[in-house]
Amino acid sequence: MVATTVELPLQQKADGDAQTGPLPFGNSLLKEFLHDPAYRNLNHGSFGTIPRFIQSQLRTYQDLAESRPDSFIRYQTPVLLDESRAAVAALLKVPTETVVFVSNATLGVNTVLRNIVWSPDGLDEILYFDTIYGACGKTIDYVIEDKLNAVSSRCVSLVYPAEDEDVIAAFRAAITASRAAGKRPRLAVIDVVSSMPGVVFPFPQIIQICKSEGLISCVDGAQGIGMVDLKISETDPDFLVSNCHKWLFTPRGCAVFYVPVRNQHLIRSTLPTSHGFVAKTGERFNPLPPTSKSEFVNNFEFVGTVDNSPFFCVKDAIKWREEVLGGEERIMAYTTRLAREGGQKVAEILGTRVLENKKGTLVRCAMVNVALPLVTGVDLKAGVKLTEKEEKEVEGMYEIPKEEAAKAFNWMYKVLREEYNTFVPMTFYRRRFWARLSAQVYLEESDFEWAGQTLKEVCERVAKGEYKSA
Repeated sequence: MVATTVELPLQQKADGDAQTGPLPFGNSLLKEFLHDPAYRNLNHGSFGTIPRFIQSQLRTYQDLAESRPDSFIRYQTPVLLDESRAAVAALLKVPTETVVFVSNATLGVNTVLRNIVWSPDGLDEILYFDTIYGACGKTIDYVIEDKLNAVSSRCVSLVYPAEDEDVIAAFRAAITASRAAGKRPRLAVIDVVSSMPGVVFPFPQIIQICKSEGLISCVDGAQGIGMVDLKISETDPDFLVSNCHKWLFTPRGCAVFYVPVRNQHLIRSTLPTSHGFVAKTGERFNPLPPTSKSEFVNNFEFVGTVDNSPFFCVKDAIKWREEVLGGEERIMAYTTRLAREGGQKVAEILGTRVLENKKGTLVRCAMVNVALPLVTGVDLKAGVKLTEKEEKEVEGMYEIPKEEAAKAFNWMYKVLREEYNTFVPMTFYRRRFWARLSAQVYLEESDFEWAGQTLKEVCERVAKGEYKSA
C-alpha cells in the first residue's frame, strides 16, 4: 500500500530560521508559486495556479501510477480518492458520501442537465440568469435541441449593479411568468460568483426559493471553493459543483461535485458512461475490484482511463492552506479585502468606478470589476438605453464604434500579454468596457496600482486608434 500522508516542508524566513505560524501574504509568497518572475498573474479567476509543493505532490502521484500501473490505478486510486473526498467534505461540512470529483464545473453542470429525466408533456422549463457562464448556457441550448424541444428555457435578465433584492425579485417574477405561460419551472441554474461580471450572487436566497417553489437547484460554483463560503450545509442545494483548481490551489482540472443522498438516484451515469454504471437491463462484467461503496460513489470512481492525480492533491492543498497560509478564514479575509481596496485604487487611477451596489454585496469575494474609460457606440437595432447617471459618466470618454469593439478587445489582450506580461479579462456591459481583476495571497495593493497604470496606458493607446492598424 502506498503511503498517502503529506509531509509539508518547513517554511524558511529570510534569515534562514524556520518560520513559525502562517506565512505573511503578499509578494513574498510568490516564491511558493510557479509564476514566471516577469509575469503578473492578475487573472487567477480563470485557470487558477498551484504552489510548488502541490506540483511536487502531483508528480509523485503520477510517478507512482507509472511505477505499477495496475496496482495503482485499480487498487490505490480508490483509497486516494476517498482521502480527498473526506478532506473536502470536512471543509464543506457535508457527509463524505455526498461528494465526488469531476474535471471541471462545466462537466458537473452537464452531468446534472443530461441526467435529469424531463417530463414527456414538454412543459418543463429551465430557468437561468443572463450572467450564466457561456459553456453552461450552451449546455442548456444543447439539452433543448437534443430533447427535440421537449424542455424549454427562460432567461432572467439582470441590470448591474443590482441589489440582491433585485435579483431575487427578478427570479420570482420569472417563475410567475413561466407558470403564466403554461410552463412548469423545473430547474434553475444558479451561480455562486458569476464569471463576467465577476460578482457575488445571492445564491443562498435563490436556493431557498427553489425549495419553496419546487424547483431543482443546480448551483454552478465554478468560482467558489477556496474563495467564498459555499454554505452547503445551510442552504442544502440539490446539486452543486465547484472548481478546486481555481481558488483551492489544486492542479487542473479538478472540481468537487456535491449531490445529497436524496438526489443521487437522479444521476444515473457519469459523462462518459463507464464501468460504474448499473443498467436496469442487467449486469455487465466490471473488470475493477469489487466494492461496498454506494452506486453513486462507485460510478464516479473510475470514468475511463484518465489522470486522477489532480483529485488526489485536494487533501494536500487543503492541508497546505491550513498549515502554511493559516486556513480558509484568513485567506478569504485577505483576498476579499484586497479585491475591494485594490479595485478602488484601480478605479481612482482610471477615473472610473467599481461595479458595486449600494449594500456592498457584489465584491464580497476575491474578484472585482472596474470600468475602463472607454465606451462603445450604440447599436440602433439592439441599443442599450443608459440611465441619466450612466450618461453623465460616459461624457467625454473615447467612443469605440460597436462593430470595432471586438477588434479593440483583441488588440488590448495582445498588448497586455506581449508588452506588459499580464492578462486581464475584459468585457463590455451597458456600453462600458470593464476589466475583471483577481486578488490572491501572492498579490498586494502595489500590484493593483500597477494594473491601474497599465490599463490607463492601454486605454490611452486605444483612444489614439492604435488598435485600428493592428
